[in-house]
Amino acid sequence: MSYVITETQKQCLTITLNRTDKKNALTREMYQDMANAILGVKNDNTTKVVVIKGAGDCFTAGNDINDFAQQKDHAQVPETAAFMRALAACNLPIIAQVHGLAVGIGTTLLLHCDLVYATPDTRFVLPFINLGLVPEYASSYLLPKVAGHIKAAEWLMLGEPFSAADAYQFGILTKITDVTEIEQTVQTTVEKLVAKPSFSLRQTKALLKGDREHINQQMNEEFDIFLEALSTSAAQEAFDAFLKKRPINPERFK
Repeated sequence: MSYVITETQKQCLTITLNRTDKKNALTREMYQDMANAILGVKNDNTTKVVVIKGAGDCFTAGNDINDFAQQKDHAQVPETAAFMRALAACNLPIIAQVHGLAVGIGTTLLLHCDLVYATPDTRFVLPFINLGLVPEYASSYLLPKVAGHIKAAEWLMLGEPFSAADAYQFGILTKITDVTEIEQTVQTTVEKLVAKPSFSLRQTKALLKGDREHINQQMNEEFDIFLEALSTSAAQEAFDAFLKKRPINPERFK
């Protein structure tokens, strides 16, 4: 069974996270599969829209900590970076369809989408600091820009869950849509976008994303600090506690 299902139909590429028994937690192979799918339509003049969604009861629980912690020299990072760069550089409109949990990159990737629809029960969380890590995917730049410094600091420094209502109020979501209507809402939006002229659609996105150079610069800086953070005793303690299903030792989590 593929953990990432890709389907192109009616000029729309749909990427579905399909690891439902693990709440769509992302492995390095899943990151690479998503990167390949997005790069595959970069110069495809027949595809006009990309949709990202999750199967089962949630969008994604973020990184698979088991997969991440067990990689020697953190070999997962190149695949993660490949996905991040492919999505950030995608010249097609990207729609995210979100429900259940959106943890870590499940939230930060939304900052690189153009239209984001979520169900009322969706819970977002940026838990990096609770793992002894730092923000990623240019979220330390994009979140203050979208939500303001005060709210971004709350989300990134406390690492506590926040609601769909909060995400909507502070500019992460396009719309909160009932669970029974979200599929149709996204499909209707896809149809509207597909009906637009290709050149105008791509160029409008390019103009809206005019700070791409700054975003890439921030991503690179975050990556460097993220890799440094992985070697700290706090991060090692957080991962070990998670894998062994034990409480974090506060003496090592400093």
